[in-house]
Amino acid sequence: MKSGSLDTLVLSVTALRKTYGAHTAVDGISFHVRRREIVGLLGPNGAGKSTTINMLLGVLQPTSGTIAIEGTDLETHRVKALSRTNFAAVYAPLPGNLTVAQNLRVFGLIYGVKGLSARIETLLEEYDLKRFRDTKCGVLSSGEQTRVSLAKAMLNEPRLLLLDEPTASLDPATALDIRTRIKAFAASGNSSVLWTSHNMYEVESVCDRVLFLARGRVLLEGDPKTLPREHGKATLEELFIAVANEPLALERNEAP
Repeated sequence: MKSGSLDTLVLSVTALRKTYGAHTAVDGISFHVRRREIVGLLGPNGAGKSTTINMLLGVLQPTSGTIAIEGTDLETHRVKALSRTNFAAVYAPLPGNLTVAQNLRVFGLIYGVKGLSARIETLLEEYDLKRFRDTKCGVLSSGEQTRVSLAKAMLNEPRLLLLDEPTASLDPATALDIRTRIKAFAASGNSSVLWTSHNMYEVESVCDRVLFLARGRVLLEGDPKTLPREHGKATLEELFIAVANEPLALERNEAP
């Protein structure tokens, strides 16, 4: 845990649950993300990660439980809470028929960004996109599109940045650049990041803390560099495989 002024919670999730008839996708999970912290949300396909992200974004309505962003309840003060949030994922590309600058302007207007023109210029510079200002996003490479998506996600200077597989399909050099940018973002201000990935090397290099989901529940939590050894595994990848294949055994080991 971090202390002092960094102890303020940016995200607080309490007893969050989502059901579809008899199927439970998310089963009463509780967790938090602190200021300047990067937290990995990990787990096999079907563990509940995407459902959780979609509830945090207000896309899905929880069956029960609460979500608070900087102490603002998402259900009762939706606009205020979501104004402090943004999102990027490689599977959610920006409109390909709009140029880079047009995309940033449209989303900046949606978020009500003040001084939008200046903010766009700053982001074009920061994400090395100035030469693509008038290029349609649909013809950019995957790495270039990822940088545009991240620039879009930074428009409103979010306190909570949600990243779902942000470097999937990127070459190693581009992925390293993206990781470096996100780490700098989290370290430099009052924001935090919730990061999902299946790349355990990436998670270990980026995340301060990880949460492993299995069958809609938080199964394990801890420092990605030490958590594997605590459960008799040599690497984070081995632990991920165990979570995918042996969740009940790990859950029994966690029980008091």
